[in-house]
Amino acid sequence: MTVREYGVPARQPRDPSHNLTDLVESFAQEQPDKIAFSRLAGETWQDVTAREFRDEVLALAKGLVAAGIQPGDRVALMSATRYEWTLADFAIWFAGAVTVPIYETSSPEQVAWILSDSRATACFVDRATHEETVGTLRSDLPRLGPVWVFDHGVVDELVRLGTDVPDERIEKRRRTLTGESLATVIYTSGTTGRPKGCELTHANFADPAAEAVARLNVVVAGPDASTLLFLPLAHVFARFIQVICLEARARMGHSSSVKNLLADLSAFRPTFVLAVPRVFEKIYNSSDAIAVAGHRGGIFRRAARTAIEYSTALESGGRGPGRGLRVRHAIFDRLVYARLRAALGGKVAWAVSGGAPLGARLGHFFRGIGVTVLEGWGLTETTAAVSVNCPDRIRVGTVGLPLPGVSVSVAEDGELLVRGLNVMRGYHNDAEATAEAFVDGWFRTGDLGEIDDDGFITITGRKKELLVTAGGKNVAPTALEDRLRSHPLISQCMVVGDDRPYIAALITLDAEMLPIWLVNHGREPMDVATAAEDPGVRAAVQAAVDRTNHSVSRAESIRRFAILDTDFTEAGGQLTPKQSLRRAVVSQEFAAAIEALYR
Repeated sequence: MTVREYGVPARQPRDPSHNLTDLVESFAQEQPDKIAFSRLAGETWQDVTAREFRDEVLALAKGLVAAGIQPGDRVALMSATRYEWTLADFAIWFAGAVTVPIYETSSPEQVAWILSDSRATACFVDRATHEETVGTLRSDLPRLGPVWVFDHGVVDELVRLGTDVPDERIEKRRRTLTGESLATVIYTSGTTGRPKGCELTHANFADPAAEAVARLNVVVAGPDASTLLFLPLAHVFARFIQVICLEARARMGHSSSVKNLLADLSAFRPTFVLAVPRVFEKIYNSSDAIAVAGHRGGIFRRAARTAIEYSTALESGGRGPGRGLRVRHAIFDRLVYARLRAALGGKVAWAVSGGAPLGARLGHFFRGIGVTVLEGWGLTETTAAVSVNCPDRIRVGTVGLPLPGVSVSVAEDGELLVRGLNVMRGYHNDAEATAEAFVDGWFRTGDLGEIDDDGFITITGRKKELLVTAGGKNVAPTALEDRLRSHPLISQCMVVGDDRPYIAALITLDAEMLPIWLVNHGREPMDVATAAEDPGVRAAVQAAVDRTNHSVSRAESIRRFAILDTDFTEAGGQLTPKQSLRRAVVSQEFAAAIEALYR
């Protein structure tokens, strides 16, 4: 039984025969000379028109058909974010096949499971190391055929192979697809147990994308709208934005390395970006630390307070910022905000955030500096998009209103349930898990939240992560963890306390920010292990814990913490590819440290 429900009707019925290949074809036919992509070739960005992209997709699809790919075949794609990822994705669809993305950081065990469970018959990888990884698994993958390596020029090889395949054959393949046809099987990051494959159809992507473009039109469909993708395309969030860009006819680029991200942003100059909250936290914290190092810390913090105050005034329901606040804001725009926008390429006015709660403080800060962050919410099972703030209806601290065609309800226990055109058709090869995931036609998200009277959704935690102390107090750990990670010294943290007398936390230090913090506080250099025991560092972390505790009741507050001498990382297995905590892994690896918190 639900206690509150809010839904938005779809704008209009969608054509059931519509599939994702139609986006490429219609773009090429209606605006053939419009720039659809800018691809990085060496150090130069080369433009690709809509017609050129369609021709490249068609040529690669012919190569796939010539190589033996049949309609419905699963073709895996394990690569960093790059132009060839998008090219191969659409070519697979043009050939009538199904894409199975794999994170480039996946372990051999994860790769083996995904290739086996999906019954992949071929695989694209981006480099030789990934080819070697797949090669070591071949004896256990009898269905797997060719492994194609982007870095070895495989796109050109497949294009040559498919030269004699007629256009009509590809057209017939793509026209057999409908909205209900399977487009992709995306395996969840798997915070517990083996990843489950979410079966998403062409309509699951195409229909919500059309609704999102209508709602975010001023962001994604302006005359010079463009974005630089740097999140993994194996993640449903980036994949959905990829589809949105073709639907909106926005220029898209790819950045495969975080090390080159600032240079790529400067050269590409996007008008909107998508990121997870940790990226926005890093931008804020590094800007603060650099300002302090340059003896401008006071100016930056006054500018930050002004930005937050300015954004809050925009939402106050009154007349907006007063004259004095507008003057201060204009001064800091020249001194501080313009530099921050320049670091993002100089043209970014909008950002879309998802994957975890952003928090009102950061939301107001970025809107105050001229980069409005539209926070949204979704899961792999809901094709990324459930809700999002939109330019004309923003409520900072919430994840916005449901997309048209989507309904959200709150169950009696606070769990958010979803149904609509974005919800997957089920888990691959797992009827039992599929049945457990739905109740009366509603998908159980596992997220806890609230819906206000206007339909805005607020996420309060994860149902499975809810801690219950020995005193019976329910505590959502993510709210505490998000606040703690906003401190520049803190990289990761995990709040514990299930069936314990009080709440405690494991905290790791940010190795990149530590040297800057030490210099700014007149301290000698030290490594992370030494810093974990340093009284000054501990005092700074204690102050961050105290500030976090101000926002919760005594029973929910963090009483003790331990600073670890190592970080939680994806490579170490403590984080998923989307940087979510694998709590069971952390609890097992650091069991002794947790026990020490309760002695």
